[in-house]
Amino acid sequence: MRFILTFLLVAAVTMANAQSATTEALQKKYSDNSRAFFFYNNTLRMLNQSEDKELDALIKDIEKLKFLMIDKRSKFADGDYKKIVKDYKGESFEEAMSSRYQGKNFDIFIKEKNGDTKGMLVLINDSTNLFVLDIVGKIALDKITKLYSTMNESSDLGERIKRFTSSENK
Repeated sequence: MRFILTFLLVAAVTMANAQSATTEALQKKYSDNSRAFFFYNNTLRMLNQSEDKELDALIKDIEKLKFLMIDKRSKFADGDYKKIVKDYKGESFEEAMSSRYQGKNFDIFIKEKNGDTKGMLVLINDSTNLFVLDIVGKIALDKITKLYSTMNESSDLGERIKRFTSSENK
């Protein structure tokens, strides 16, 4: 009996810290047109090639991050983005902020429990791609674009993003 209770407790904690079900569904739905990368705090620190103290402070409260890139040019319908936002809201994500950076729209959502931020979601949208940053943990809202630009400028990940978004490979 004790083993069963322990197992259920561990399963509940694991599920509470899992990535969003909507993100998982997106990856499956657009499996032919998407790429996903997972980062944990220590792998995010590896992106900090210049040992920037500000970036270390920025990522200190991120437990896990899933970065999903979706090419919208083939299977993405006009109403899909609105449905995606609705599905995230159905998972208790609340709209926090919207902004633009380098020609992309950033829509940021937060999931809180008892006033503590448990997860964040960043939808980075342009005419041809949708990037999803599904974060277990939190970062300052005004630093979201710094995180994205750091990921984009990282030599390996940046190259993969550029290859994914270039029309030559499509």
